[in-house]
Amino acid sequence: MSAIRPATGLHDVLALRQEVLARSQALKDVRAASAAEQPQSTDPTVPASSFGDTLGNALQQVSAVQKRSSEMQAAYERGEVTDIAQVMLARQEAGVAFEATLQVRNKLLTAYQDIMRMGS
Repeated sequence: MSAIRPATGLHDVLALRQEVLARSQALKDVRAASAAEQPQSTDPTVPASSFGDTLGNALQQVSAVQKRSSEMQAAYERGEVTDIAQVMLARQEAGVAFEATLQVRNKLLTAYQDIMRMGS
């Protein structure tokens, strides 16, 4: 995972937004690789999602990955899943997704604080 540096200006905030979108796409790719992807609407009349929607969707995906990991762990403990590698992979996936989300939150908070200091 790349090191994340603090945002200091508008250019950095835009770069942060692009990084959030890239990480969101990476989480989608991880999720698609581990399970069948649900069909999505390709209707051109539907407006493009906003930054808030994209961030909300990313958080929902992270939550789904963590829930899946918890369910797999519980199934392993009950003896329903016998492949420990699948359980450990799901736990690692959830950990990486959470760490990425935490880093994005930290960057957004830092960017917000920098923007608030600009008016002073």
